[in-house]
Amino acid sequence: MDTDFTIDDTAWRRLLEGVAAHFDELTRMRGFQYYKQGRVESLALRDDGVHVDARVKDTRMHEAAIDLGYIAGSTCDCSLERGCSHLIAALMQYAEQCGRPIQAIVNARAGVKIAHKTGDGIGAGSGTGRPGPSAGASAARTGAERGGEQPNAGRPALRSGGAVSPRPRPTLTEQELTELSVAQWHERFLLRKGPLHMHVRTAQEAGALLDELQAMRPELPYALEQLFNLHASLFVLEQMVKPAQADWRQSGLFMGFHAQQALDGLVAQTRQLLEEKLALASGSSAYWRHLLETAALLRERMLTEDKTLHCFAPLYQSLWLHWLSPASAGSKPLYEEELQQLQAARQALGNALSPLPWTIAQCLLLLFLERDGEAFRLLRERGSSLLLKPGHLTALLETLNGAGQWERLRDWLIETGPLLTGFRADDLAPYGDYWSIVAGQLPEAEPAMWDTLAAMLPFSRKIYEQALAAHGKWERWIDYQIYSGEEPLSFRVGDLKPIEKEAPELLLPFYHQAVERYVLQKNRDGYKAATKLLKRLSKLYARLKREERWEQFFAAFAGRNSRLRALQEELRKGGLLS
Repeated sequence: MDTDFTIDDTAWRRLLEGVAAHFDELTRMRGFQYYKQGRVESLALRDDGVHVDARVKDTRMHEAAIDLGYIAGSTCDCSLERGCSHLIAALMQYAEQCGRPIQAIVNARAGVKIAHKTGDGIGAGSGTGRPGPSAGASAARTGAERGGEQPNAGRPALRSGGAVSPRPRPTLTEQELTELSVAQWHERFLLRKGPLHMHVRTAQEAGALLDELQAMRPELPYALEQLFNLHASLFVLEQMVKPAQADWRQSGLFMGFHAQQALDGLVAQTRQLLEEKLALASGSSAYWRHLLETAALLRERMLTEDKTLHCFAPLYQSLWLHWLSPASAGSKPLYEEELQQLQAARQALGNALSPLPWTIAQCLLLLFLERDGEAFRLLRERGSSLLLKPGHLTALLETLNGAGQWERLRDWLIETGPLLTGFRADDLAPYGDYWSIVAGQLPEAEPAMWDTLAAMLPFSRKIYEQALAAHGKWERWIDYQIYSGEEPLSFRVGDLKPIEKEAPELLLPFYHQAVERYVLQKNRDGYKAATKLLKRLSKLYARLKREERWEQFFAAFAGRNSRLRALQEELRKGGLLS
């Protein structure tokens, strides 16, 4: 089988044209995530040099077959009838093998449009697998070399015949990106946006605007490229969010399904960008100023966005967790300065401040500074008014978990548990998982876990029961079921198997009480349930080698209820009475 992955410029251009025509923006974004997560398990070029076979892991392994000469003819065994993200991920892996730029596939539509206008190839690349200079970048450099924007670039120019010529399209050179502030980047983005991208409400519209912004830049140093890509995404995100917030006072904040789906996809894509290590050597880098300006921009957006959107808060957290964390470029003076900025923002914004992200942001910085007590006091002061959700704590708890700081993680779990009330069991599951980790690493934390989870009842019921079962606390587990009035038949047989194996005698009172409740219902369904449970009791007594005790009980039970003919019938059907 041929493993020589090469592709000439003409074939590469045809491939990108096929991608642009056959895959929408959301599919390409998801495929890029799969590629970055390393889900392409294998990739093989067939002997004909035109077909590629790949295996891509999702919820299960998918088999993809790519036709390089006719992309629309590519197939995947997933449920989608049209081009899917598994094929895109495989195509990106193929591009990497060929030394072609991955970004060219992500931005295929913009690259194809520009290539058709200029007649150039698309993203020839340098054979590195890193995004190389696209046709849009080449066009941007050419414009810059000719003098960049002219003083009258904002006005339409006249040709000799009096016809209006298109105004020059704004671009950005490497020097401009280095010298300008990120706020000025966004001003250029706004000029580039133009009337064709007036509304951004779907994934396709968001992707088209992203493609347009990517066409503004030349090939850049990797760190500057990372910052540019982040701000391009932030700009598009803001174009989606601003109209929704502007209409809020008149109609209440509401976004349609497709708009919300596009928004969620863009936020996920932006977080993916932030999770890549930033290629800055130190705080003395030429781009350090841009990084701090990025932090300021995200802070301002986070503190003023509507609480129902929750777009910029997770991005602010990701910036500090991945690009400005203690393990990256962050430092104590930087965190102290950011805390002061947050306090100043509270005074400046007043009632316009969003209290929840403001509080969580401070807690994260205080956690970095190992000033947990101050963070706890801040959470206590805000209390239930924050409407804290388990997901809001994930960044804080995961930071401690990743660092293996079990004592601190235990203290955070104790402190935040009482604030997480009113949520479903599934929402609290991650919180319970952290307790399991702490108890496994720090056995002396177990009493604190029981006390905290018990204090959170009834909301913590599921994770409390799971913890009891995981630690073999069967007596306490049975007591809780009896106390809460739970029925044995509401559990699957497999759920009770561990107790039958390890402590079967604990099930006796649980079953006996339930039998009496079923009989008191005085109906056929109750009698059937009682009979079913009595059969389990019979086997349980035999397992305990207490057959005599069972016979005494059942004789008394049958005699006491001899006038209940329906019950007697059910007992005979069950083989308990002759």
